[in-house]
Amino acid sequence: MTTTDRRPAYVPLPRLAPLVAESTFVRRSLLHTVRTPDALIMAIALPVILMLMFTFVFGGAIDPGGDYVNYVVPGIVLLCAGFGAASVAVDVASDITTGIIDRFRTMPLRASAVITGHVVASLARNLVATAIVVSVAVGVGFRPTASPLEWLAMFALVALYILAITYLFAAIGLAASSPEAANGYGFVLLFLPYISSAFVPVDTLPTWLQWIAEYQPLTPIIETIRALLLGADVGPTVWAALAWCAVILVGAVGWTGWLFRRRAGRR
Repeated sequence: MTTTDRRPAYVPLPRLAPLVAESTFVRRSLLHTVRTPDALIMAIALPVILMLMFTFVFGGAIDPGGDYVNYVVPGIVLLCAGFGAASVAVDVASDITTGIIDRFRTMPLRASAVITGHVVASLARNLVATAIVVSVAVGVGFRPTASPLEWLAMFALVALYILAITYLFAAIGLAASSPEAANGYGFVLLFLPYISSAFVPVDTLPTWLQWIAEYQPLTPIIETIRALLLGADVGPTVWAALAWCAVILVGAVGWTGWLFRRRAGRR
């Protein structure tokens, strides 16, 4: 008599649709924000504190007429975006070093979707933080003259910048050896707004520093935001701002993808 092995053949689990995987990880990141809101609170509190300090402590010396708050808010908006996006580097590094990415790879979904989840959640958090910072600025004397269309254009540019810099911080998190190292590397990028037109006009800086401030990525972005909020002509600066955002975004996405494949395997 012969026996037949009736055990069913192994059938791999079906992969989830891409949008389902991404939405799952976006929800995961947002739930993490709700449960541990420290990063979001600091992303709002630090820019607000800096804005109040520059406006009320240094503003009188920089602009005795009292209009310095109108000048400094666009730079604070980008500073807020930077502080908010920096936490992504730590979150991504934590996912990589704790081995949770390997666990995701055993599930019927694309493990790389975890990066998209971090980025999209960061974009949502930072847009909320930006709106709060601008509201506080209005409360302390900021008087924008932007039309509804200019407000929309400003938030679109800020969203594009947040998307670009968040992917850059995600790449830093993948490249770092630990969450602590990712935090240190990302912190360096937060100094860029101070070497730009965020707080003082470029022509007031030392000659050797003017060239750096004028041609670094953040200056045209800040000048475009300033022009949109105050109803000025954006001129060719807007194209430089969009070009820099596009270059950073494309480079960061490519770097992130390469690092993820290298550290987490193919997915």
